Amino acid sequence: MTSTSEYVYLIALGSNQRHPNMGGPRRIIAHAFDALETADISLFDCSSIISSAPVGPSQRQYANAAAIIISPLSPPELLLQLKSLEAHFGRRQYGQKWRARILDIDIILWSGGVWSGANPALHIPHHHMQSRCFVLQPAAQIAGNWRDPIGGLQIKHLFHRIKRPKRVDPRSAAN
Repeated sequence: MTSTSEYVYLIALGSNQRHPNMGGPRRIIAHAFDALETADISLFDCSSIISSAPVGPSQRQYANAAAIIISPLSPPELLLQLKSLEAHFGRRQYGQKWRARILDIDIILWSGGVWSGANPALHIPHHHMQSRCFVLQPAAQIAGNWRDPIGGLQIKHLFHRIKRPKRVDPRSAAN
């Protein structure tokens, strides 16, 4: 169990670009798991690495995973640490949204519940968490019982809801 000065975070990792020294996206995610272990971050658990279709203009398949980390860092402090890790892997800070990237790390949930501070790039729970299967699938493997603090549903239920086939109302199909 963590002390009162430590927080538990659920983070999502993604990659769809090769790194000249590390290799393809799956290898980058594996290296990122190792790189998360720092003086301020402990890796508690990690999901398997899955493949997913690109979102937006990128044409490359993604490798995605999730991790549970423990840290004394506040959400803004952790975000800075994770952005520094992305930069270490070669990600440029400014670029077109949803383009190919070597490493992308997002904070999805944290043990403190909801976070909405002065930084517009940081909202916990992550704004798009509920609509992204590539986030929910690996997250459900390691944090299935963790609840969305806004909607109250568990991660595993959000994942099953997004995977469920959409039902078509026969009345609307006739129009």
